[in-house]
Amino acid sequence: MSVQRIASRYAKSLIDLAVEQDKLERILEDVKSFREVLKNREFKLLTKSPIISISKKKDIFKALFEGKYDKLTVAFFDILLTKGREAYLPDIAVAFLAQYKKMKHISTVKLITANPLGEGVLAAIKAKLVESTTTDDKVEMSVKVDPKLIGGFVLEFEDNVYDASVSTKLDELKKGFRDNKYISQIIAR
Repeated sequence: MSVQRIASRYAKSLIDLAVEQDKLERILEDVKSFREVLKNREFKLLTKSPIISISKKKDIFKALFEGKYDKLTVAFFDILLTKGREAYLPDIAVAFLAQYKKMKHISTVKLITANPLGEGVLAAIKAKLVESTTTDDKVEMSVKVDPKLIGGFVLEFEDNVYDASVSTKLDELKKGFRDNKYISQIIAR
């Protein structure tokens, strides 16, 4: 079975339990916090290490998360550790967040611009995305500035990319000149 399928099933189980116990938002915060903890290289290596015993891993998880995370999250970690599935935790966290966003109708949009945009412009873009039929009811937007675009923007969401950057338009123009047999004959003279 693929890692993605295993992670998806465990994430679905955690979401179902969280909904059943009316703790979805609390568990979401735990998962987000856990993703931050996974940025620590040593901790991430610990979750994937076959050398460190399960009992030692359980002690470490207990020391780190018990009392800070919800009992459901801690119990979920304990089950995964008992089953030897702790190596899947990073993937499970990603799958959990994706399933949560799908359940709550949240689209994640990445906006890359050549120059920083003001709050008013960002709000207008977000409003247009919300009213469009291509995104869900709510839009979660991350903004990045990339001067290499020269001008314009690139919008990425789900499996869609809308590239309205000047650099891409220039590349298309260059390709058009290069592929045009009449222009290439003129240049060759």
